[in-house]
Amino acid sequence: MSREPGVDLVGTVRPVALEQLGLLEGEAFLARLDLVLPDLRDALEEVYGAHGDVARLVPDLVADALAAATSRPEPLRVLDRRREVDPSWFLAEDVVGYVCYADRFAGDLRGVREHLDHLEELGVRYLHLMPLLKSREGENDGGYAVEDYDAVDPRLGTMADLEALAEALHERGIALCVDLVLNHTAREHVWAQKALAGDPAYRAFYRFFPDRTEPDAYERTLPEVFPDTAPGSFTHLPETGEWVWTTFHEYQWDLNWANPAVFRSMLGVLLTLANRGVDVVRLDAAPFLWKRVGTNCQNQPEAHRILQALRALTRLAMPGVLLKAEAIVGPDELVPYLGGHERYRPECDLAYDNQLMVMGWSALAARDARLPAQALARRRQVPRQSGWVTYVRNHDDIGWAVGDEDAWAVAVDPARHRAFLADFYAGRHPGSFASGADFQADPGSGSVRTSGMTASLAGLDEALEHGWPADVDAALRRVELLHAVAYAFGGIPLVYMGDEIAMRSDPDWAAEPEHGDDNRWLHRPRMDWVAAERRHDPQCPEGRIFSALRAMAAARRSTESLRSDADTWVVNQGNPRVLAWVRHHPRAAPVLGVACFSDGEELLDATVLRHAGITDPRPLLSSDGPLDWWSGQLRLHPWSYAWITTT
Repeated sequence: MSREPGVDLVGTVRPVALEQLGLLEGEAFLARLDLVLPDLRDALEEVYGAHGDVARLVPDLVADALAAATSRPEPLRVLDRRREVDPSWFLAEDVVGYVCYADRFAGDLRGVREHLDHLEELGVRYLHLMPLLKSREGENDGGYAVEDYDAVDPRLGTMADLEALAEALHERGIALCVDLVLNHTAREHVWAQKALAGDPAYRAFYRFFPDRTEPDAYERTLPEVFPDTAPGSFTHLPETGEWVWTTFHEYQWDLNWANPAVFRSMLGVLLTLANRGVDVVRLDAAPFLWKRVGTNCQNQPEAHRILQALRALTRLAMPGVLLKAEAIVGPDELVPYLGGHERYRPECDLAYDNQLMVMGWSALAARDARLPAQALARRRQVPRQSGWVTYVRNHDDIGWAVGDEDAWAVAVDPARHRAFLADFYAGRHPGSFASGADFQADPGSGSVRTSGMTASLAGLDEALEHGWPADVDAALRRVELLHAVAYAFGGIPLVYMGDEIAMRSDPDWAAEPEHGDDNRWLHRPRMDWVAAERRHDPQCPEGRIFSALRAMAAARRSTESLRSDADTWVVNQGNPRVLAWVRHHPRAAPVLGVACFSDGEELLDATVLRHAGITDPRPLLSSDGPLDWWSGQLRLHPWSYAWITTT
């Protein structure tokens, strides 16, 4: 969109920017403004044009960005300059991530600082701390019901503690990621309380309905997020007799992003949080921002435009800060969150590769890699300026997001396969090695999700219970195999707290009253620091997995073909139990990744190496040491992996 006739916002802002930021910083701000302004105006016009507010809104938002840039601490400005020189800094081959709850990991933010050696030893350069802003007392959806965006949960510390932690991380070259809940606030938030008291300005921050007419119209097409514990998407308010939109729980009130005042207020929250030292802001529940009757109210065009505008303003104020979309949606709907629209529009810098995670667990249970190969080969490439975060497990349940089109393409009934995966990982399927649990079974849709730590889902519980060394070995090989895919397929690999020492599901997860009806706490245990002391003993599970993940981080650092922005393509190699893919970067030799999802030995034809451009193969990293060749074929041991390159 071109600039409005007669309006030169850059010229108007120039004297203020130069006065507040000085010559060098001011000119840099103005150059960024010139760059992002067309995208910003275009996005806001599409979302708020009907309000007639865009002409006033844009200068106000730019002024907010300038104020944030002016108040930005000098060490963070230095980081901004370095990252502007290398805007792909976060896609580098040495970036490995770690994700945890601060209290489960180390008690509080000060405790996290005391355990940074553990992270550095693992090769971590990106730390994602789960929700840490002040949430409501009692049930709070794991911290996602925020009562105060400007305060840290008192149980974790203070904003000063967060700033000190960020500084300590930066000294070690580690970026900090923190959650920002975009879709809703707790009903205890001051905005919600003012709305409940009748303040018209804050009533417009939420979506209230006088009766069930509109809610019923919406709910004809709305899926239920928590059908067991929080059915429906609207909550009755006895104080006013109205209904309020609550997608997740009755104590989480959805914000009305159709109101420009909500956009401006949440932008202020984002910029303030980033100025505390946060490098990556995880935008929670991003797909849910826009509501449209007759749809599932997810992934609407306006939600993308809102994210694009937030990204433009963040880049304007603090160019070293990244946005990460929490968008656990279908594979065809994922790439747009990284800017992959018909016409590239800068949106989020990072997004979760939920599909890769699901496909890994699918191959593990089925002993069949054809569905992952089909699904991962078909999806669109992400814009080179952005990237995935890849993972084996995270804090949430596993939703069995198997695309119908992909399943039918390999002669798999998608509904039956989803049911099989849920049964397998709950331990119900004959021959299952897993010890997971169902989460939020929905009889209406047949959807069942799964809870459980990686080691438990991979069979370590059962193996240790029976004391069978061969089964313990197989379970640990499965844990390594899944991580080998996450570390090498393409993206920033995230290690979920405890997985690096093969921690199992917490049998006492329901002992804390506020967790009693949410079995996702099964895979949110407290870090076992006694077990972590065994991380250097290769004869025990803790040492074996920790050593394997350290080796993966070291191997990544050795080649640019494992950068997050290197090209990835799936290789059709003929063995249904093997997933093979190639990573390539113009400045490095290609890497062939091979993952064997089988209880027995498998063979891979050597012609795959030629197709990958590898003429003199050597293992960059392998679960079993030197490559095992037999009659012109690569012999793969059960649950093995190899990253193969050329000399």
